[in-house]
Amino acid sequence: MWNGCFCDSNSLLDVLQSSMRSGQLKGVGMLESSALSDKGCVRSNNEDYCLIEPDLGLYVLADGMGGAKAGERASKMAVDTVAEMVLLAQRRDSQVLISAVEEANRRVIQASHSDPSLEGMGTTLVAALEIAGDLSVASVGDSRAYLLDDDGFRAITDDQTWVNEVGRPLGLDEDTLKNHPMRHVLTMAIGASSPLTVNYYSVGLKPNALVLMCSDGLHGVLEAPQLEEILRGGQDGVSLEESCRQLIDAAKKAGGPDNVTAVIVRKPR
Repeated sequence: MWNGCFCDSNSLLDVLQSSMRSGQLKGVGMLESSALSDKGCVRSNNEDYCLIEPDLGLYVLADGMGGAKAGERASKMAVDTVAEMVLLAQRRDSQVLISAVEEANRRVIQASHSDPSLEGMGTTLVAALEIAGDLSVASVGDSRAYLLDDDGFRAITDDQTWVNEVGRPLGLDEDTLKNHPMRHVLTMAIGASSPLTVNYYSVGLKPNALVLMCSDGLHGVLEAPQLEEILRGGQDGVSLEESCRQLIDAAKKAGGPDNVTAVIVRKPR
C-alpha cells in the first residue's frame, strides 16, 4: 500500500490552487509518477513514508529510525515539512528544496528534544523537485535516487554512510564491506545534527527517462541489474504502478528484512 499523503491543512491546498491559477506553477506537472510502500517480511510496522504530488512537482521519500513510533513520526514529519515549505515558497529553485530539507531537520530535532519518547528519532530523506521538466534532487542518509535513460542505469545520489565515506576510501573490498559491523551506520540523517549536510544534484531528463527513488529496504537487497531490469518494463509499456509493485515483490521475495518503498517518476516521450 502507498504509505503517503499530502497535507491535512486546507490552507496549504488553497495556496496550491492559488499558485496554479496565478501561473506560479506553470510548467509543473509534466512528469508521470507512482509510489508504493510495504512493511516487508520482518518488521511489524512501516517507518518509511513517501509522497508524490504531481501538481506541485514534488516527490519525497523518507526512511525513519528511532524505535517504537518515533521512526514513523520522524519520516512523516520530514516529508510533510518539505512539502509545506516548497508549497509556501515564492519561487522554484535548488535553494528552495535545500532550505525545505534543512527546515525538516530543525523540526525533527525540536520534536525529539521536546518529547522524551521521541529522543533519538531521525530519518533519511530523498526529495525531487520538478523545474521546467527536469529534476532538482536533495538527499540525506542512504535513501537513493537512480536514473534510467538512453545512457543507461546509474545512481544519482551518494550514500552518506560509513561504508561509502570511510570504508571505500580506505580500500576495503565490496565483500568485506557487505559484512562489516559498520555497514549500516549513517554519517548524516535528518534529526541527527545541526548544521545538516544536504547532498544536491541537478538532473536533466530525456524523453522516456525514469527516476527511481527508494529506501534501503529495496536497494539493500536487490542489485543494480535487478532494479534496472524491472525499471526497463516502465519504458516498454508496463505501468509505473505495476513497476513499483514488481520492485516491492522482488524485495520481499529476497527476504524483505526491512520496510521497502519505491517512487518512480517518468518523463513522457
